[in-house]
This record gives sequence, structure tokens and C-alpha cells, in this order.
Amino acid sequence: MGGTAEYFAEPRTQDELIRLVQRCQEEEIPLRVMGSGSNLLVRDEGVRGVVVRLTAEEFCRVSVNKETAQAGCGALLSQLIAETVREGLAGLETLVGIPGTVGGALRGNAGGRTGDIGQFVKSVLVLTATGEVCTRSDDELDFGYRYSSITDPVILEGTFELSPDDPDKITRRLKKQWIVKKSSQPLSSQSAGCIFKNPRGVSAGALIEDAGLVGKRVGGAEVSDRHANFIITHEGATADDVLKLCELIQDEVSRQFGVELEYEIQIW
Repeated sequence: MGGTAEYFAEPRTQDELIRLVQRCQEEEIPLRVMGSGSNLLVRDEGVRGVVVRLTAEEFCRVSVNKETAQAGCGALLSQLIAETVREGLAGLETLVGIPGTVGGALRGNAGGRTGDIGQFVKSVLVLTATGEVCTRSDDELDFGYRYSSITDPVILEGTFELSPDDPDKITRRLKKQWIVKKSSQPLSSQSAGCIFKNPRGVSAGALIEDAGLVGKRVGGAEVSDRHANFIITHEGATADDVLKLCELIQDEVSRQFGVELEYEIQIW
């Protein structure tokens, strides 16, 4: 589902990535970085410019030192959580069940009802549009609901300040959180995650459900009956099906409740 990239690159080293970013800047070629694609919808006509995936070992390392954890942008968030729990560091277990990479989680300040990743950030290593490696410390970073102030084209690494705790207690909290998430979200179906941000003081899923849109279908895209803020896709679904269903949801919620739903997913 979704179109192809004009150019696709998987740099093997940071030096290769720097040269690629600099070349794109010189040639005025659009550059986008894709994590695992868990909250991304690519239009059927595809993406102009270069799409980069940072899957090489250099970008996927996770390390823990005392109460600090470091993770490369390409590391899976689940891997970072597992490592910190194993080392008896609390905090990130509240993010269990959120798919994607550390870089994507930082970019969109991934989180849920019990917290978000931004509250644990000590610093973020980034690559600027001119290919310069810089550190953004916590005092110059701003995190909000599904928002971060990081505008640099590439996030390289995140450093997190956590709290020591009993690994068994952390694991119990993690398992409880996972059970709740698994019971309330269509994790076994193909989707792009939560489609819309929650408006202030209300759940987007509740608004969609109250609008009578559960089970609503456009082509191969359908509003989930398990969580109405998820659109699941069936065989033959296209990105255009999903977009048309999203627009229908926005129109209905606006008409019935006067609330304008904003996208949480990225649309390329």
C-alpha cells in the first residue's frame, strides 16, 4: 500500500549519511528519514526525493551506564525498553507496545496515557541540513503532546535519564501496561497506529465512535471496532482508501461535534 520513493538509501556509516545529507542540500533534493513506518502513510503516487532508512548497526546500538541509557535512532523502541528494564531502570516501561524506532519516537514524542518519551530525554544528537553533527541538550528541547521541537533533518541518537528500581517491579508494571494495550487496540491487524491526535480533554476514538463511524469502510480501509482511532486495512486497500476514510471521519466529527481532528500520523 502506498507508492515508491524516487530514491531510497540505507547508509552503512555516519560518514556515508553525512555525505548523503550534504549532497541533497547541494542539489536541493528533498530528504526524508523513515523509521519503521509504524505511523506513516505514503500516498499512492509515491515520494519525491530521497527516503533514508538507518538500519545499519552503527545507528541501532543501545547502551546503559548507571542511570543513563543511550540509543541510536534506528534502534527499536522495544529494544531500548527491554534493555533498561533488564538493567533495573524505570520510566520507559510506560511506553511498552508502542511500535517504531527511537528516532521516530523522539521526533513525535511518542507516548500514551501514562507518559511520553520526552520526559526522560537528557539530550539528542542530530545531523543538521549542512551535515554538521550537533547535540541538543534538554534545556533547548521542547516536548509536547505528540510534538518535539527537533527540526533537524536527522536524529542520530537519544540519551535518557532514568530512575533505578527493582527489575521485577518494573517488569510487573510493563506486563500490566501491555495487557491493557493489547486488549484495547487492534494490534493483530495492519494499521498505521492512532490516526488522529486527541483534542484537549476528549478522546479522538470516543468522538469517532459517538459519530457512528465504527465499521465504516472505504474500499479496503475500515474504522476498527476495537479502537475507533485506528484504521485497519484489508487486502487490496490503497493509501487513497485510507485518506478518503480519514477525510470522511474529519467531516463527520466536525459536523456532529464541532471538533476539528488533527492527524497524528505522518502523511507523505
